[in-house]
Amino acid sequence: MNKVYLIGNLTRDPEISETSGGVHVCRFAIAVNRTYASSDGTRETDFFNITVWRQLAENCGKYLKKGSKVAVVGQLQNRSYEDKDGVKRTVTDVVASEIEFLTPKSAGEGFDDAAVVSRPARREKPVLEEVDDDQLPF
Repeated sequence: MNKVYLIGNLTRDPEISETSGGVHVCRFAIAVNRTYASSDGTRETDFFNITVWRQLAENCGKYLKKGSKVAVVGQLQNRSYEDKDGVKRTVTDVVASEIEFLTPKSAGEGFDDAAVVSRPARREKPVLEEVDDDQLPF
């Protein structure tokens, strides 16, 4: 199982781009405070790179900015590349499947209260009609 849940604040404005196939991709990083303090009383912070695709990427690029608080659900993904000096680097990203905006509208965002940007589609329960006993075939 590969599932990650994070809540944090954007460390920079999101960068949105489009692949050659026309698919939107948005990248940003969030800062997440650890739950415990160090021996001197300070709390450590971890930084995570987030990658978002398609419609969710467009919404993140449109509504998020540096400092926005978000909840992220996604999967960890490793990738490797060679830097400009020819050194092989490995990076771990969170590929988001769900993002929930947690910064309220009063803080200057362009969405209503806490807005859920994306969730997996849920099937509607069928509406059952009342049937008279006379309508049954048996």
